[in-house]
Amino acid sequence: MKFAAMGFAPEILKALEQSGYQVMTPVQEQAMVEARRGRDLWVNAQTGTGKTAAFALPMLQHMLDQPKAVGIGKVRSLILTPTRELAEQLAQTISGYAQHLDFKITAVYGGVKISGQANKIKAGIDVLIATPGRLLELLETKQVNLADVDTVVLDEADRLLDMGFIAAAEKIISFTAEQHQTMLFSATTTAAMNELAHKMLSNHLEVRVSKANVTAETVEHVMYPVSEDQKMDLFMELLEQHNWYQILVFTSTKKQADHLLERLKKVQIPAAICHGDKSQGSRRRALADFKSAKLQVLISTEVAARGLDIEGLDYVLNYNLPYLPEDYVHRIGRTGRAGKSGHAISFVCPEESRALQRIERVIGGEVKRIYQRGYALPGREEIQSAAPIKPKASKAKSNKSQTAGKANKSGQAKRKTTRKSITSRAGGKSNRKAIKKNR
Repeated sequence: MKFAAMGFAPEILKALEQSGYQVMTPVQEQAMVEARRGRDLWVNAQTGTGKTAAFALPMLQHMLDQPKAVGIGKVRSLILTPTRELAEQLAQTISGYAQHLDFKITAVYGGVKISGQANKIKAGIDVLIATPGRLLELLETKQVNLADVDTVVLDEADRLLDMGFIAAAEKIISFTAEQHQTMLFSATTTAAMNELAHKMLSNHLEVRVSKANVTAETVEHVMYPVSEDQKMDLFMELLEQHNWYQILVFTSTKKQADHLLERLKKVQIPAAICHGDKSQGSRRRALADFKSAKLQVLISTEVAARGLDIEGLDYVLNYNLPYLPEDYVHRIGRTGRAGKSGHAISFVCPEESRALQRIERVIGGEVKRIYQRGYALPGREEIQSAAPIKPKASKAKSNKSQTAGKANKSGQAKRKTTRKSITSRAGGKSNRKAIKKNR
């Protein structure tokens, strides 16, 4: 279906044409009709499928259909998002959609002076993109008024939930108009997300474009069994061997990221880092340099897993596996976007076996093992696959055959224990706090 069939204003259609948009993606087709009708939505779709346009275009059209002057310090439409990087990305993308409209669009987030952001809001804002913490600061100091907000979007709602921002989001929404439209957009779905949707939405429609938590079929998943203390040497060897260029590397801690950057600089490989200790300006420059191909390697903690839209990114490497399997989906969602092929590479030590099993269950398939000479663990059975897994296609069966037969047999005895050992909700919260503290 073409965008013109949705009845968008000529100014919007012109901007879409100039941005290279022609035909709607499945998530846009299914979500935009109901979004334009003002219905509450929970939209679940893979990263890179066009979710931003699915909520932003109906939002812009709604403001055209119901014109309203924006008063001092007031806001018409609100988008809440978990990270400053994603806030900036959304502001840039939506400004492109609205380039021929007289709308004011801005993003507010922590890490920069609040005074400059408050001054922008004074003039009145049509679309405000905000991280919850910074917006609460502005509300508490009465520098923003949300009473006229009639459209609220929680983008990356699953991430907002995981990072503990939902209480703040609910408080923010209480300041908006009593009658408003709410839309939740996420790339993964969990029982907690389902509970959140029923709590925050009214008579909502659920739009699920693909199977829950599956990853794009355009992404090839491989993992290298390796001990933790050999990961850096393995990375340097593979970087040279495969000539990886523009590879996004995720580490679990800021310390690991710093050590890897130091090693890369010693051999004069252009690289930069993006984590919580870096200033917003430094992180912005690192992302800009990486997007413009000035850098070969960008190293990041979980902070960059959402909101990065890098055209043609071929490689994502998990130096460490994320604790939550849903975060794996988001990390590797930076590659294989818009129908292009991508490669998700993971280094897995024996201590991460259970994390790998959880990931394999979530993505519904076994990750192909590659044993690099000089790095393979003494017993291959130490890194076991999750079971039972029903292969999605013959390709999954082919990958399964890569695992040694002995690993399959020895794994059967441990599977019942593995199922029971998956972390309880209470345990998960304490671990997430520890991870968040170290980012």
